[in-house]
Amino acid sequence: MKARSILVALSLVCATVSCKSQFEMMLQSSDVDAKYAAAFQMFEAGKYNKAAQLFESLSVQTNGTEKDDTVLYYWGLSNYKFKDFYTAETNFEKFVTNYPRSPFASDARYLRIDCLYKQTLRYELDQSPTNRALSEIGLYLREYPETPHLEDCEAMIKDLHWRLDTKAFEGAKLYYRMEDYLASRVALVNVLKDNAENIYREDILYYTAMSSYKYAKLSVPQKQKERYLVFSDDYLNFVGEMPESKYRKELDVLYQRAQKALGRYTGEVNDTREKSFAKERKKLEKAGASEKSKESE
Repeated sequence: MKARSILVALSLVCATVSCKSQFEMMLQSSDVDAKYAAAFQMFEAGKYNKAAQLFESLSVQTNGTEKDDTVLYYWGLSNYKFKDFYTAETNFEKFVTNYPRSPFASDARYLRIDCLYKQTLRYELDQSPTNRALSEIGLYLREYPETPHLEDCEAMIKDLHWRLDTKAFEGAKLYYRMEDYLASRVALVNVLKDNAENIYREDILYYTAMSSYKYAKLSVPQKQKERYLVFSDDYLNFVGEMPESKYRKELDVLYQRAQKALGRYTGEVNDTREKSFAKERKKLEKAGASEKSKESE
């Protein structure tokens, strides 16, 4: 029984070595037609890594021939299906540069930007790949405005803009969390200077006003008046643009307090507890962040 098991194991090892050697022999073969057929056989069988190796080897042998564009395209496509998006993107870029009029050109352009999209990072990390992907998607849509991939491209653009907007907003809001209210206001104002259509515009305007209010409140008495005036401007700017905002009630109370400190208001301040505002704000922010995240998907 033991001897039989050993024979079976040896047979499997031999079969494996034989298969491996056959592939390696084909990889090193100078028979272009046989290797070409084998590469497509591997591709159709879903063995994309081996197909990519064969197409890579063929790319040297078919260079300058009528098969060259097909080999280069399927080399990239094999890597793409193997999820080696970095190599696939490099191959597709080379392809569209060398064969802009090939029947495969449109698909290669789309697959290239899809590779770039798949290489982008979550919003907390470096967004250079995001900016590169957005630029290439824009170029693709200008060249192929009737592309069948239009919806996919629009979804990519929406998601990538969400990442950029979220990174900018969260980066500026970090100063607010650190209670550096002067730096917080400057950073938030700059976010909208860089992109007035940031999807967090309402939140940014709210935190801008909150930053100026808290900066004024914590200032020495000699500086409070001018700083409450800055808050008043931020408040009026906010309510002028967002009169129905979920943050309106809280900011109205702070505005009354600021006006009282400036001697412009003598009535009773609707002094709802700040803790209840803070709790409500967290709920609103959580709901808003969840909604924006779903919209980007």
